[in-house]
Amino acid sequence: MHAEIVTTGTELLLGEIVDTNAAYIARQLRNIGLNLFYKTTVGDNEERMTAVLRQALQRSDVIIVSGGLGPTVDDVTREAVAAATGRKLVLDEALLASIERHYARWGRAMSENNRRQAYKPEGALGIENPVGTAPIFALEHEGKLIVVLPGVPREMKYLLDNVVLPYLKEKLHLTDVIITRNLRTCAIGESNVDQLIGDLERESNPTVGLAAHPGQTAVRLTAKARSEAEALRLLDEMEARVRERLGDVIYGVDNDTLEGVVVRLLREKGLTLALVETNTRGRLAHDITSTPDGLAVVKGTLIASSDDALQRSFDLPAEAVADPSPYSPLKAAAVAAAARKTYDADIGLAVLGTYGAEEGPYGRVAGNTCIGLAAPDGVWTRDYAMGGQDETAQIWVAVRALDTLRRYLLGLRLSPDVPTVRQH
Repeated sequence: MHAEIVTTGTELLLGEIVDTNAAYIARQLRNIGLNLFYKTTVGDNEERMTAVLRQALQRSDVIIVSGGLGPTVDDVTREAVAAATGRKLVLDEALLASIERHYARWGRAMSENNRRQAYKPEGALGIENPVGTAPIFALEHEGKLIVVLPGVPREMKYLLDNVVLPYLKEKLHLTDVIITRNLRTCAIGESNVDQLIGDLERESNPTVGLAAHPGQTAVRLTAKARSEAEALRLLDEMEARVRERLGDVIYGVDNDTLEGVVVRLLREKGLTLALVETNTRGRLAHDITSTPDGLAVVKGTLIASSDDALQRSFDLPAEAVADPSPYSPLKAAAVAAAARKTYDADIGLAVLGTYGAEEGPYGRVAGNTCIGLAAPDGVWTRDYAMGGQDETAQIWVAVRALDTLRRYLLGLRLSPDVPTVRQH
């Protein structure tokens, strides 16, 4: 048995508002163990809405509709449901009375067009709306179930959580639970992850899917079972299989962030950090200090726009000053060591790169970056073939820098795929 969500509203199609209702309904259906296979958005047009509902009835067991229950001419969901199921609209006197009571509580007279909201397809179960003027209804049709909710998020959430979900669980005898878990990876591309676990992505329970983000890929595990304990057991088993394939490119789970993991490791080890950035425009410092404990571990930061700025801020060795490259391993190592000393930090991290004058496929990303890490036990550098100052480059470079620091703190090889050079 599976469900489909239909959200209505021309404003959604025009991009004037974001469809948060569909996301909320999807999460709640997952929580009661009802599979969701399709989501459709349709404008305020009765003919097109009727066609969408007829298609939904052909392919889905449960259709949850949100929107189009207001009193105005363009609120046509009632008419569309009636047309899609071959029924006529009938006035529900009990629903009309509930709307009148609602206006009475406000001390206002009900408008005549509000009577439209008391109509429902013949044979439908009418349900009062205690938090708004739009009653809802549920309709069984040829073994399928249609439930229609308001489009106003506050009303939709209340009725879904307090009325519709309990109704669905009882009506459909739903006993399963669906639980998801996201394994967070970094410094590895989505295609590389797919190569390593592609066979696992074909399994049915738990299912395994990928979601790519700049510099990171989430591996989503979803398990369905009769109990939460059984679902968690299935997730644990699949997570172990994925970890065996991906290893230390996994940095966290679910709500973990890379910067949060790095700050937690620094706190656990009692270490402090000094940061120097050029082409990332302070992105790294921002990410780290935005975490709850970030300010506690950062002793100092510098955002430099030129070699002159670096030389004015730090006492660099002569060979580093003479080096004409803005991102060489020699310079990155020297700046990281100087930052560590200047700010009296345990670790110095320098991210030095080019501005990137050429246009790349995702913006101004051409160029190079060198990451330097200075610690009590040595200095390391890491070359990375991306530079520039656009947002995409900043994110990718910041992720690489954070991953370098994470790997050092965990005692791992500093890069899974890029040569790392220890300077001394």
